[in-house]
Amino acid sequence: MFAQILRRHGVEQDSVTECGAAWAAFAEFLQLNIGGIDQTPDSDADGFIIQWGRRSWSDNRLILTFTRQLAIADVGDDDDPYRQTELWQLGLEMAFDDEAALIGLESLDVQDTGFKFAPTGPLRAAALMDTWAEMQRHAPVRAAWIATPASSGLSFECVC
Repeated sequence: MFAQILRRHGVEQDSVTECGAAWAAFAEFLQLNIGGIDQTPDSDADGFIIQWGRRSWSDNRLILTFTRQLAIADVGDDDDPYRQTELWQLGLEMAFDDEAALIGLESLDVQDTGFKFAPTGPLRAAALMDTWAEMQRHAPVRAAWIATPASSGLSFECVC
């Protein structure tokens, strides 16, 4: 579904050229209610995080990643007393070539926004606005926002 929303915003998942358009698509995707997630109170079942820095798995390139995390309910044996929900993450990773304005991205004292678990609707919209403002306080993150990624891609994986 996220790939479809990206295309509606003029973004191809494997060739993002504008981070702002990818962000608009991500914000729209975050407002979708998803069935099958853990509904227990305080489960942190549906949230998002933005991360940046240099990662070995992206050929040691600088990255900016938009991630939605979901706690999937009803997975495993119902009779297992140790049964836990599974955490899945869908992420759009954008990798950048080294540019002078981006070099400080990996050495910032923070590498992410922290997870936000506001429910969909107005509270999630407010959390998205706060997250965007938080990212804009860091010059290298602002520089990544206007730079053209060298590569990009979607991933969907179990992280638990």
